[in-house]
Amino acid sequence: MPKRDPGPSVKDKELYEKLRDDGSSKEKAARIANAAAGSSRKQVGRKGGKAGDYDDWTVEDLRKRAAEIGIPGRSSMRKGELIKALRSH
Repeated sequence: MPKRDPGPSVKDKELYEKLRDDGSSKEKAARIANAAAGSSRKQVGRKGGKAGDYDDWTVEDLRKRAAEIGIPGRSSMRKGELIKALRSH
């Protein structure tokens, strides 16, 4: 029997309890517990996008990304400088 009743929206109450005991917020514990219930627990941490390596991007695409972030001087930067600026931002 769980120590705390997280409510009907939490699908894996055992994992929820463990995460709460480890210090996770209610929201984070519920999100992880529900994601784990929909797949294997091993796969939960592997979700997410796969961005390509900046080295594979064109200079034009790197400049567009730098503009989105607001990196100054991007129009005169070479590819290596753009990559360094994007990685350090």
